[in-house]
Amino acid sequence: MTARYLYYPGCSLHSTAEEYDQSTRALLEALGLVLEELEDWNCCGATPAHATSEFLTGALPLRNLILAERQAAAGPDAGPSGAAAGEPVELLVPCAACYNAFRLAEHEVREGGERGEELNREMAEVMGAPFGGTVAVRHPLEVLSRPETRARLRDLVKLPLGGLKVACYYGCLLVRPSRIVAFEDHEHPTSMDGLMTALGAAPVRWSYKTDCCGQSMAVAETGLVVELTGRIVRAAREAGAAALVTACPLCMMNLDSRQKPGPGESPLPVFFFTELAALALGVGRPEVWWKRHLVDVAPALAAVEAKKSA
Repeated sequence: MTARYLYYPGCSLHSTAEEYDQSTRALLEALGLVLEELEDWNCCGATPAHATSEFLTGALPLRNLILAERQAAAGPDAGPSGAAAGEPVELLVPCAACYNAFRLAEHEVREGGERGEELNREMAEVMGAPFGGTVAVRHPLEVLSRPETRARLRDLVKLPLGGLKVACYYGCLLVRPSRIVAFEDHEHPTSMDGLMTALGAAPVRWSYKTDCCGQSMAVAETGLVVELTGRIVRAAREAGAAALVTACPLCMMNLDSRQKPGPGESPLPVFFFTELAALALGVGRPEVWWKRHLVDVAPALAAVEAKKSA
């Protein structure tokens, strides 16, 4: 049975991070995973909502979860992800900020006690139905870490990444709060490292995998954000990385735009993990994606491109 998933792109993947959306779709479809975009989705509120309204913090992502349940119920007999009756439908959320917001809202309703029940009642009045808990929020890295998916990916690699040294940067939103959000070790996540290894890259060992880049303070505290970003880039460079790899459009924006290399240094290219995976599988349009990057990716990919031309 073909694996089917509901898919929530979110605002960034339809605007500033189109390359993340396009490479995610190309990669997952190459692996035989059918994506069904969530209809009538709305912004999840990401990091700003909690500073404006406690209600919106939960209501915005919860509306999408209710829509996902409604769409799954109206879909094919097997439903997205091929789930049998009674099994959760899986909703893929690539953006780390959106993923975090969805997981927190899901947890609020499932285990939030009176507060979660009140939120769900209010949303039922708005939407005509409450969230029933039949949708499971997944990040693509979680799906790509499944043994059967990882094995299929290895078989499909056409252009190994030639030992490209990468620093896998997970950021803070994929792993915190760990009890609710993290799908692996929140102190030392390895899903992206394992994926890069399967593609022929060489992940470096470093200690800034889950440090915050400060993106939510980019306007209010620009100087602090430049400092935080600088620490991450310096640590990656000192570990021997030729590039950074991330799963967050907010982190990508920071790392790609706020580098200030020292004398004799060049800025480190930054990739979405799906871009490198799609490149290795020979799918999608990487040459178009690279043009959206502020830091030139050509130096990091020189060895890979040489193999491609050979």
